Amino acid sequence: MCEWLQSSRERGDKRLLLMAFRASGKSTITALFCTWLLWRDPNLRILVLSAEEDLASKMVRNIKNIIEKHPLTFSMKPDKAEQWASDRFTVNRSREVRDPSVLSAGIFSNITGNRADIIIYDDVEVPNTCDTYSKRLQLREKLLEGNFILVPGGTHLYIGTPHNYFSIYANESRKEINEKEIFLKNYKRLSIPVLDKDYKSAWSENYSLEDIELIKSQVGPNKFSSQMMLEPVNFNKGRLNTELLQSYNDVIQYSEVQREISLSIGQAQLVSCSAWWDPSFGMENNDGSVLAIIYTDAEGKYYLHHLEYIDITNNTDDDEATAQCKIVAELLKRFYVPSVTIEINGIGKFLPVILKRELAQKRISCAVIEHSSRHAKNIRILEAFDAVLAAQALHVHQSVYDTNFATEMMEWRPDTSNRADDGLDAVAGAISLEPVRIKRSYFSDRHSWQLANKGFQADSNFYV
Repeated sequence: MCEWLQSSRERGDKRLLLMAFRASGKSTITALFCTWLLWRDPNLRILVLSAEEDLASKMVRNIKNIIEKHPLTFSMKPDKAEQWASDRFTVNRSREVRDPSVLSAGIFSNITGNRADIIIYDDVEVPNTCDTYSKRLQLREKLLEGNFILVPGGTHLYIGTPHNYFSIYANESRKEINEKEIFLKNYKRLSIPVLDKDYKSAWSENYSLEDIELIKSQVGPNKFSSQMMLEPVNFNKGRLNTELLQSYNDVIQYSEVQREISLSIGQAQLVSCSAWWDPSFGMENNDGSVLAIIYTDAEGKYYLHHLEYIDITNNTDDDEATAQCKIVAELLKRFYVPSVTIEINGIGKFLPVILKRELAQKRISCAVIEHSSRHAKNIRILEAFDAVLAAQALHVHQSVYDTNFATEMMEWRPDTSNRADDGLDAVAGAISLEPVRIKRSYFSDRHSWQLANKGFQADSNFYV
């Protein structure tokens, strides 16, 4: 990376794209490159743009630290403290201009009026800026504004990894959206995937082949391809395959020995549980209210044990919200669920209070967690299922096959507006949750069934 940046500068290349796998040090190397450029020409003005301002400021702080500590550059630090801020600073220079030597900003902030000799685009494409068509269009429009900020003869330098099939870093136009030219046309590129064409690690000291395979198994093939192999992923190729599901018909086995509780499915002892409720009222737009309950064992296998498409058509005694909360509360009690997460987007905002009331009345000890989803549903579903399906680690109870779940999987397409994906969304939410381990009992006379809570009582009736 250092050699490529230096040789590009010496050749006079003004449009550059550096792509390297995650945690490869590309931002650190770029900070060193900026310091080197300022040491050679203190009159340069560098603008660092990122998806978030905090990320851009991180690179600015890195450049500042190098200047302060390196013996060749510490004399560049100005005497005035106001010229040495966390998000901008000005080195000692002979030229009097209003723009600082280095300035950081978020890509969507107001940077009109600034001028720069070099613009560094550090991870401007992240899920929050590219997971929908409108966001991708907005990102491209903001990036084009850099042409009005860069002085004639200046340099654009992009560094990052692709996060979408329609990535700004793509080296081929996308005919699916009638794209005639790639976004970064005529840019000189350096691409360093974690594995080369001979399946050798690009950084064997830090990433052995075993480490790389472990990362792939944990994040799934789609995210691994994009973030480690720098290949924009076509989500159409990552649709859900029901043949990768593992079926079982065992019931939850509850046992208690000397007040130590244990839950198991077949021969697998369970260590954690996640529950996700995606509520809906009145079947508006054919949306359903779905509760998904998933367990995991010590080997990392997932057990989709229950999926409830909540139906209250025969309930005439309670209002709709209360009726649904009563059903959910009974299921949480039945399956020893330690916590449930409720998606509170839209109509779900007031449900946590009602559910807590029902749990308290039934003396059910279960935490209620509120969650507001900020990412597109299709992306959430694909990312949640991608790794566990690839590892064939998702076990599904036979009762779940009696619901619409398998049909939703087979008919689901990530590039369309799926009308029936409520079960998929609830299961994806449960998979995405971190394992919840609690030490308190479900009832006042019970202990936790989770492995981390097991203890040992030593005999203290002895003399020394």
